[in-house]
Amino acid sequence: MKSTGIKLSIFLLIGISYNGASQKKFKMTTEIPKSIQTPNSVDTRIGELKFFDGIPTEETAQKAYDQLDFSRGIEVFLNGIPGASMVALRQGNRDKGTIDGTIGLFQNLMDSKSLFLTANTESIYYASWIDLKNGPIVVESPPNVLGVVNDFWFRYVTDLGNAGPDKGKGGKYLILPPDYKGETPKGYFVYKSPTYGNLVLGRGFMKDGSTKAAVEAIKNSMRIYPLSEAGKTHPAKFKELSGQEMHTIHSNDFNFYKELDQIVQEEPVDSYGPDMMGLFNAIGIKKGKPFDPDERMKKILTDAVAVGNAAARSIDFRSRLEGSIIYPGLHWNTPFIGGSYEWMIKDGGRNFDARTFFFYAATVNTPAMAVAMAGIGSQYASSNLDSAGEPFDGSKNYKLHIASNVPVKDFWSIVLYDPQTRSMLQTDQQFPSLSSQTNITKNTDGTVDIYFGPSKPKNSNNWIQTIPGKSWFTIFRLYGPLQPWFDKTWKLEDIKLAEQ
Repeated sequence: MKSTGIKLSIFLLIGISYNGASQKKFKMTTEIPKSIQTPNSVDTRIGELKFFDGIPTEETAQKAYDQLDFSRGIEVFLNGIPGASMVALRQGNRDKGTIDGTIGLFQNLMDSKSLFLTANTESIYYASWIDLKNGPIVVESPPNVLGVVNDFWFRYVTDLGNAGPDKGKGGKYLILPPDYKGETPKGYFVYKSPTYGNLVLGRGFMKDGSTKAAVEAIKNSMRIYPLSEAGKTHPAKFKELSGQEMHTIHSNDFNFYKELDQIVQEEPVDSYGPDMMGLFNAIGIKKGKPFDPDERMKKILTDAVAVGNAAARSIDFRSRLEGSIIYPGLHWNTPFIGGSYEWMIKDGGRNFDARTFFFYAATVNTPAMAVAMAGIGSQYASSNLDSAGEPFDGSKNYKLHIASNVPVKDFWSIVLYDPQTRSMLQTDQQFPSLSSQTNITKNTDGTVDIYFGPSKPKNSNNWIQTIPGKSWFTIFRLYGPLQPWFDKTWKLEDIKLAEQ
């Protein structure tokens, strides 16, 4: 009772009662706006919050801390997706031995056995992981490729090839570590990475339906080696990856945070900026310390990653982002929102949801992806929902009617993906795709009908297999897109249910 009496005396002294009403006006009393006061009880989405003259009870403080840790766990997931994706890519390269100068090459194209975020079935991909901890690395880029070096947080370091300073002729690139202070030799395109770990990834192009010319150019010209070995002869070091299983997808459970911890421990403390690193630190991911949350925190983070994953999937598959819809009223989306490879908003700030939208389903970061120029590069349109706004059902039959005169200088393609892995849909078909380079059948008016379903239709070879009990989504790619694509005088129709 003594404690209660003390609390009551304090209340009377300051002129506030348990219900917040003034009991007495003192000489220095002023009118306090309600907007700056905290009531003794507030109903919120996390329950009733109680205060003693603005001071939270122990129970309320615990609720607030639980919510704070939970919300930070979600933000770490959404903002950490690029890094976790890189950890998975590094592990995939390590598993195949495509590190330390060995280059993985899909000389017979990538098929659906590989788990790789929305890869296509038309490019001759090559990839290797480089580690700058022992010093600068030289990358000799082949001619006529689209290549890129991205740091461990999937940020742009440099383009190689057609979009790079060698302008598609091939050239020597010198990638410096973040702490490099030595002299820079001449004869290289020189770039410093903010991180030690970096991904080299690129693609060559088929000619007349063949991979041969691109494969020979890559094998003859591409080399990766330490700067300390410059001037020596470097034998070709390639590993064939076509038709192999290669897992490069980040976790969507508690292990996600462990993947992020790998980068934090290995890279400079400021490698992702103080705000992001502060967010990671707040949930226990700290450089130089083991990530070992107690049971309470592990439970909260397990919930946070589940909600974060749901948020990322909502952003991707049921987007509310302004600028994501290509055609009003239809269900085709662009993955490149805002025209910035850094996802910067023109009026200032970063569009975090647009960054999540891209990296949850895709890889590679380069300014070239944001360039919209007729006849150059490629453009993408993804569809996650049918004409009625429903997810695609693998047990049903669908049809896409493609208008004639698709506006491409080179060719177009369409690939089906598994929404779980965001990788190619694994069916009986090696390549779950069709393109204008394949033996597709056109209608008499030049239009094309593409069919999607569990069994091949009787009247068409233009069919991509789906799986009953599973959904799918698709990406339509235009290689060498022409002006009617950009001004939308030519457009894609929605994918509709069809009867066989």
